Amino acid sequence: MPAVKSLEELKKIREEALKKRDIKTPSAHVQIVVGMGTPGIAAGARDTLKEFLTMIEEKNLTDIVVRQTGNFGMDSVEPVVQVIIDDAKPVTYGKVTPFAARQIMEEHVIGGTIVQANVIPS
Repeated sequence: MPAVKSLEELKKIREEALKKRDIKTPSAHVQIVVGMGTPGIAAGARDTLKEFLTMIEEKNLTDIVVRQTGNFGMDSVEPVVQVIIDDAKPVTYGKVTPFAARQIMEEHVIGGTIVQANVIPS
């Protein structure tokens, strides 16, 4: 790495490094984790993921990170989605269709009420 020639250049390098760190580190108020392993994809997880992203865009929601992960190991209830709000215990939902994704967004993420019909007991 070449020598830093000015304080401004050092500040610019620092800002770029912080941006890269923020992209890699989910620090949002809400995290939605969608299981995208082979069983999840076969059960329709792509459509479920798209529905979460569509709702976020439609309602202009901020401070929400949607992530993908591999298989949750619950093949019989795929697609599986986990909702994590702040430091609360994660809520795991099963058989999350696009309709259920919309319901989870409206009732749990926005309204604060867990959608009991799709909850997988932990």
